[in-house]
Amino acid sequence: MNFIEELRWRGMLNDMTPGTEEQLSKEMTAGYIGFDPTAASLHIGNLATIMLLVHFQRAGHKPFALVGGATGMIGDPSGKSAEREFLAEDTLRRNQEGIRNQLTKFLDFDSGANSAEMVNNYDWFREISFLGFLREAGKHLTVNYMMAKDSVKKRLETGLSFTEFSYQLLQGYDYYWLYKNKGIRLQMGGSDQWGNITTGTELIRRKESDAGNPSDDQAFALTTPLVTKADGTKFGKSESGNVWLDPALTSPYQFYQFWLNAADADCARLIRVFTLLSREEIEELERQHAEAPHLRILQKAIAKDVTIRVHSQAGYELAVKASEVLFGKATLDTLRSIQVDEFDVIFEGVPQTEVSQEELSNTKDITDLLSVASRGEVYASKGEARRAISQNAVSINKTKLADPGAPVPAEWLQDRYLLVSKGKKNHLLKKV
Repeated sequence: MNFIEELRWRGMLNDMTPGTEEQLSKEMTAGYIGFDPTAASLHIGNLATIMLLVHFQRAGHKPFALVGGATGMIGDPSGKSAEREFLAEDTLRRNQEGIRNQLTKFLDFDSGANSAEMVNNYDWFREISFLGFLREAGKHLTVNYMMAKDSVKKRLETGLSFTEFSYQLLQGYDYYWLYKNKGIRLQMGGSDQWGNITTGTELIRRKESDAGNPSDDQAFALTTPLVTKADGTKFGKSESGNVWLDPALTSPYQFYQFWLNAADADCARLIRVFTLLSREEIEELERQHAEAPHLRILQKAIAKDVTIRVHSQAGYELAVKASEVLFGKATLDTLRSIQVDEFDVIFEGVPQTEVSQEELSNTKDITDLLSVASRGEVYASKGEARRAISQNAVSINKTKLADPGAPVPAEWLQDRYLLVSKGKKNHLLKKV
């Protein structure tokens, strides 16, 4: 597999320094991407750059993931309109561990010569004094050079602290340290990181030249386009905010639904960037989707591929089951197959009402249950419940109700739950 060609057909190549393709064709090359530990989980905005490392390793090269334990204390000004708050060291450590665990789902850390590795820049920055850093890195790059970077120029009007201004020098030194100590020859990232990455290549060039090793092909840079929607807006957020890779923050069902709800106009880009499907597979799926767009074939293929890799096969199957229950053609048998520990996952976000044994014993019929015993949380009154049932608008456990005077169902799912469907809306009754 040719790494650059793979990126080209997938639309994942934005820019690269001269000689990059030749270097990668010549030998197994070590390359890295940095991840900012400002949260305990990565999100799908990070997934495009993670996929760079995935393809890099599949092409036979050696990937490194750098967790910015030191630079995370400052924050990258690229794309930001204001300075971020500093994070405490213990918070950063927790965040780093969470990111480290997530990256193991994508990269092979036991594949021989090109096994993935993780590094933390705090390990080398903690040994450097302020004066030592100025001598090691600061004197090699001019203020004019640093001021010319877009990440700096865009912030001059709103204000840029010296701390943020120094970020590109810190990231540049990361590259130099990894070049000298890990043999890394390539740094990759999103297109907004081009300025920071090329600061590293320039620092390496100047320091090596000062050391008597002048060369223009020592270190290389490569970036991937930022993923945006067809309308130009930022990709990666849902109505509730970031879509996280951690199931505790974004459940497998919510994660699956995010991809399932992607617009048709975005799918050709998303399926190339975020899945490992081949060119032939993708083009065949696009042909099928064009013939029957209402089946959402592309969305389902993306959602399946990404959900399995992020959350596992079991997580994907649970997400599909939840989708069928809440929006699809699930039957009573489908509901019966849901395990007790799956209910909370599937029905997260669905209105729920607890009904006590005493309330049940005082309930005459289904109308009473949906109004009185639920304390008006399903239907506000007996009359409203009776009208809805008479209009064929209510189901219990996916079975339509026809008689407002019917008895309360004897079968509760897992002896505890009743799923009430009011048209397209769901409400879960829990017996306690």
